[in-house]
Amino acid sequence: MPQQGQPQDVLAPPATAAIFLVVTVRPGGEDTVRGLLPDIAGLTRAVGFRSPEDGLSCVTGIGAHLWDRLYGPPRPAGLHPFRTLAGAVHTAVSTPGDLLFHLRARRPDLCFELARQLMTRLAGHADVADEVHGFRYFDERDLLGFVDGTESPSGPDGVVAVTIGDDDPAFAGGSYVVVQKYLHDMRGWNALPVEAQELAMGRRKLSDIELPDAAKPPNSHVALNTIVDPDGTQHQIVRDNMPFGSIGADEFGTYFIGYVGRVDVIERMLENMFIGDPPGNHDRILDFSTAVTGGLFFVPTADFLDDPSPRLALASATAAAEPDPQPPPGGGPAADGSLGIGSLRRNGTP
Repeated sequence: MPQQGQPQDVLAPPATAAIFLVVTVRPGGEDTVRGLLPDIAGLTRAVGFRSPEDGLSCVTGIGAHLWDRLYGPPRPAGLHPFRTLAGAVHTAVSTPGDLLFHLRARRPDLCFELARQLMTRLAGHADVADEVHGFRYFDERDLLGFVDGTESPSGPDGVVAVTIGDDDPAFAGGSYVVVQKYLHDMRGWNALPVEAQELAMGRRKLSDIELPDAAKPPNSHVALNTIVDPDGTQHQIVRDNMPFGSIGADEFGTYFIGYVGRVDVIERMLENMFIGDPPGNHDRILDFSTAVTGGLFFVPTADFLDDPSPRLALASATAAAEPDPQPPPGGGPAADGSLGIGSLRRNGTP
């Protein structure tokens, strides 16, 4: 059985620059992708060698549709197309994406050069569906003025939060990643008094201290993103969000990126935000931030990128040994063909 292997740089330290590159692969481009994946680590080293102290890293994620084209079934247990969540007021959209490249460094030119090299290798076989250049904004704040990522775990807790466990042995040691591009209504947000902004966020703006439970509204961002099981177990994700913007285009936003070992944790957060907990109690932040993209990707271990065959063989053997899955109550597979992870009340599926 393959060991967990060396993870990609999911837990790299916060960077001052990032590029988020979501790519779609054209029909017939599968062999080009297969040829690129083992070379990404080498490309990253080659570009980063020019300034090793600036910590260039690249995390590569693979979407569900491309996985099927590259490797066929079975997929990693939590990998499925990002699920559209249509609430009464706001919608988490699902948008195309076969590959995700998350590039980070202390200098933007390193990220830019690596992105250029990656797309040169994919030229004629893939297209950029979304490209966002993120930057550090003062003391890790977003453009809404609040510190972002305060509750992201680090150290051993971070490893636990982002790592797929032995319940999916062929893909143990990997992660899942969800990305969403949010555009902010800065005029509307800035028209709110600071006290109202703090109630929407669930934190003090200056000090970054979480509001007491008695003062924290149930539709605040912090309240709805706290996932606790009935037994009191709290589940966490690792965020590495970045602000981005264009003055001339009057576009200001936050690129959300969340790494996790269990997809249902992020799905529960998004359900709380967009559907509401209870339904109708949506995240107040969404009245000022609109999600314009949404994608879910599997982040394999480095050894998988080098040679996927041992893990694919184990996955096939494990799937062959398992009993046929039972249909959900009422008969038939889930409408989106997924494993039904999470407790989503969906108004639509991708």
